[in-house]
Amino acid sequence: MNDAANRSFGSDNNAPVAPEIVEALLAANAGDAVGYGEDAWTERAVACIRQHFGDATGVYFTFNGTGANVASLSSVLQPWEAVLAPASAHLQTDECGALERFSGSKVIPIQTADGKLRPSDIEPFLLAGHDVHFPQPRVVSISQATELGGLYEVAELRELCEFAHRNALLVQMDGARIANAAVALALPLRAVTVDAGVDMLTLGGTKNGLMFGEAICFFGNVAHERAAPYVRKQSMQLAPKMRFIAAQFEALLSDGLWERYAAHANTMATRLLERVRLIAGVRVTRPVRCNAVFATLDRRAIERIQEKFFFYVFDAALPEVRWMTHWATTAADVDDFARCIAAATAGDA
Repeated sequence: MNDAANRSFGSDNNAPVAPEIVEALLAANAGDAVGYGEDAWTERAVACIRQHFGDATGVYFTFNGTGANVASLSSVLQPWEAVLAPASAHLQTDECGALERFSGSKVIPIQTADGKLRPSDIEPFLLAGHDVHFPQPRVVSISQATELGGLYEVAELRELCEFAHRNALLVQMDGARIANAAVALALPLRAVTVDAGVDMLTLGGTKNGLMFGEAICFFGNVAHERAAPYVRKQSMQLAPKMRFIAAQFEALLSDGLWERYAAHANTMATRLLERVRLIAGVRVTRPVRCNAVFATLDRRAIERIQEKFFFYVFDAALPEVRWMTHWATTAADVDDFARCIAAATAGDA
């Protein structure tokens, strides 16, 4: 097992809970409150989210990202309908077929080089298979930031959403790292979601300082009121003690806290990039836009580094690794990690 004193570079899920969030949880732990979201914390948290996305936003808190994806998509899909998503999407690769088991709807993976979907990627799937033998595309699911560390620029989002809407498709955004993306683009949350044409968002909290919790956001005229409350309950995402999810979001979305956490994580990834790209034997493989650095290096060096620091081998065939930073990563953590990488690639670790 890795030395507990060392920072993990495996995932922003591995981060501790941010102190302001702990304070919010403790403050919410005073006295009784009506359950299932009928409480003052939930009311205030919903109001905070609507300040960012608009007064018409439908908000449903969930426990985790898989639950948010499943509940949001299942609220707008019929069992014979399908979701078009990049083959690298978390929905496809890391959720154990949860949507397909729960909703009966199929995920159709589309191969892309960078984890982003473009109209030209989607169009072939709209030209054939319109009879009863084929699931019918209904939703395009994208991730912002992507699982490969990339970003959709606002112009790309608008083009994709306009294409989807012309073809009677909805656009769902997996926003597990939407805070990192918005900060990297220097734009408010609304600009990279509802204003760009996105219909549904899973607003990430766990990867940006929260103990647990995500929020499903329905925008515009997406019909959700009839289905979503019941789907959330059936998908086991309705929290009895909802105030503890809501209190975290109220804190996160107040006073720019979400921006500070995400900006720090992104800055630490940039610092790591600056350190490792000078190390012989390390090749950074993808642009660093948010809080992820992808690189290839010798397998033996990877093993040496993993004796001291935890991280994932993203593609074992190359091998390609993924190094993630988060709100609590320090400059000293990054520099220690970079020194370990340098020593390992030199054969001195």
